[in-house]
Amino acid sequence: MHGVPALLTEYGILIVFLNVLLDQGGLPIPAIPTLLAAAALEGRFDTRIALILIAGAAGALIADIVWFQVGKRHGRRVLGMLCRISISPDSCVSQTESLFGNLGPWALPIAKFVPGMTNITVALAGTARMPTALFLFVDGLGALAFVGVPLIVGVIFKNAITAVLATLTQLGVVGIATVALVLSFYLAMRWMQRYIFIRQLRMDRITVGELVDLMKDGKPLLVLDVRAMDVRAREGMIPGSIPAHPSDLHPIVAAYPRDLEIIVYCACPNEASAAKAAKHLKKAGFKKIRPLIGGVTAWIAAGHPVETLTFAA
Repeated sequence: MHGVPALLTEYGILIVFLNVLLDQGGLPIPAIPTLLAAAALEGRFDTRIALILIAGAAGALIADIVWFQVGKRHGRRVLGMLCRISISPDSCVSQTESLFGNLGPWALPIAKFVPGMTNITVALAGTARMPTALFLFVDGLGALAFVGVPLIVGVIFKNAITAVLATLTQLGVVGIATVALVLSFYLAMRWMQRYIFIRQLRMDRITVGELVDLMKDGKPLLVLDVRAMDVRAREGMIPGSIPAHPSDLHPIVAAYPRDLEIIVYCACPNEASAAKAAKHLKKAGFKKIRPLIGGVTAWIAAGHPVETLTFAA
């Protein structure tokens, strides 16, 4: 046995640990194929599989502890950075906050199986000051599930997986190039989706300073907060704004004149939810709609106050 199978057979525990560590740390190096291959080559549930499980879970937990501490120390700034560099257009901070708000700590293990959401969810747990013991317990369960499920699948379908590995080994350099090409194509597709998504957000926007000037001038204005209810309650709202989560937009559309200027904001630095709400409002006939650049994070960073009130969803 040569090549990758030989390496996995000899150094599988170390390779799994490093691969999962880098994967969960945020690098686009998928750990699932490695876990499947390592389990298939072992072929049975034994002590070595248990060690691979422990090594992989440890790698995931170490990476998550780092992001948890970074989130606890730097707050929403790290969430903004993660949202900007993510290759997943559906992993905006605001959407992750909705998952976290609905499921609480149990969002951590579920996020492990959603591409692009793991790091944001872990960092969000840090910014929310989740108790460390609770984080370690729930995230540890998620790490075991993230590693354990592929290992089980790998053992069950060992014949098919080892056949693929044997074919790649026979192909030699061509096999390695094929794997590299598939991975490159996957990353290119994700970046293309991200690029298209960002282009869709390029509409007329407003800065915090411009919004403050409009408020001071007393112009007729409607400011919509499109974040989830629990996030608004926890972090506060821009004074005078109205809760308008996407599920609340229909009554908003019906209640206001179409010539009113509307400002929408969320939590994500790319204003993803705000931009989607703006497009919905445009389709409903509103003409003056602008997402707030940087969302509520930029508002707070500029030193402006927020209202800490609880509104119904």
